[in-house]
Amino acid sequence: MSIDETNLPQKQHEEPLPSPWRSNRFRLFFTARSASLLADGMLMVSLTTAVLGAGHGASGVGYALAAWMTPIVLLVLFGGVLADRFTPQLMMICADLVRMLAMITLGALLFFSDSVPLWQIMGLMALSGAATAMFQPGMASMVPRVAEDIQKANALLRISEALSTLLGPGLAGILVAYWQVSGSYLVIAAAYALSALVLLPLRKLHTERDEGDDPMWRRLATGWQEFRSRQWLWGVIAVWSVYGLFVFGPALPLGAALMIEQHGASGYGWIASADGAGTIIGGLIGMRVRPRRPLVAGALAMLCFALNPLAPALEWSFAATAVAHVVAGYGFAFWGVMWATSVQSHIPLTVLSRVSAYDVAGSIMVIPLGRALAGPAADTFGANEVLIFSSVISLVLLAAMLSIPAIRALRRAPEGIALKSGGEQPAV
Repeated sequence: MSIDETNLPQKQHEEPLPSPWRSNRFRLFFTARSASLLADGMLMVSLTTAVLGAGHGASGVGYALAAWMTPIVLLVLFGGVLADRFTPQLMMICADLVRMLAMITLGALLFFSDSVPLWQIMGLMALSGAATAMFQPGMASMVPRVAEDIQKANALLRISEALSTLLGPGLAGILVAYWQVSGSYLVIAAAYALSALVLLPLRKLHTERDEGDDPMWRRLATGWQEFRSRQWLWGVIAVWSVYGLFVFGPALPLGAALMIEQHGASGYGWIASADGAGTIIGGLIGMRVRPRRPLVAGALAMLCFALNPLAPALEWSFAATAVAHVVAGYGFAFWGVMWATSVQSHIPLTVLSRVSAYDVAGSIMVIPLGRALAGPAADTFGANEVLIFSSVISLVLLAAMLSIPAIRALRRAPEGIALKSGGEQPAV
């Protein structure tokens, strides 16, 4: 099938859908996504090294990260509108090119100077963050356009994400150690360039565009209406926002600190790898298991994530902590596959980017606040106690999610059907 053929609705059938790997469109999209994920994975190590090397200290690292994250939170909704208006692939290509130029510029500054002003680093990171806000919403709406088997495609992308998370920091560390930090930024720029290059053939992919002449605010309002009209959708995001504040926020900084104290830096590295291995396992299982009620199955799997903060809080042995992170990684990945597939198969393509933008904004905006409050909370109550609370509240929040009838009732959409502009798939 050529990449410029239209995505006509397919008849529902019982035989297995073709593997996404058989589609040239998916292979191109998978390569682009993997390249951008690898660049993102390298960026945090390279940024930290660059800021510290320029003499701006730990606070400078925080400012630079905030400069990158803030535009994502503020602009991601506009990214969804533009993706629906001008096609996701065009926005993703433009975003990759902007990120490539930002990284080349930052690499050049670091090459020619050992003391790059912090404001220059922050400005380039803000530009990269703004481009990421344009990239992210379109990614979700691309999956139904490049693969018939949406669930298997999401599982493969989740595995790619896990591998990139494992390989990216290590690759950046090697480049910084044996080359220069400026060289690591050139490799990051090359990864973004690769992403843009392999997305180019998809620019002619048939896309249901929003051809209306409505102003930006009205397009945002349309996306909000589509979002709020589905109780299962906003119900999950409402719970997920609280989850980000009380679970995701404290789990990483406090958990990392405790595990380094208990098992050493190398032990923590192996535990992080165990988490990645669990994510790969979750993706592989997500390729095979097709529950009739995907959000219920995903939420039940996500219960396993309570082990992530619990293991360091209770000071488990290295082996037990590693196993706990494998199980937690599986739960997080399987939930991710079920959630992405549900959104992409129940939301019309003409508004999917905008709805995905509200999903992203609601999911991530409170995580930085949770991380910022984790330190003061640990000073007041103790790091172990805060993580035990995170573990308990994660179970409570998932139980609350499962108590919402619309979430429990949502069923898997018929496979092989590309949504257009009309309504949701019938429940089966």
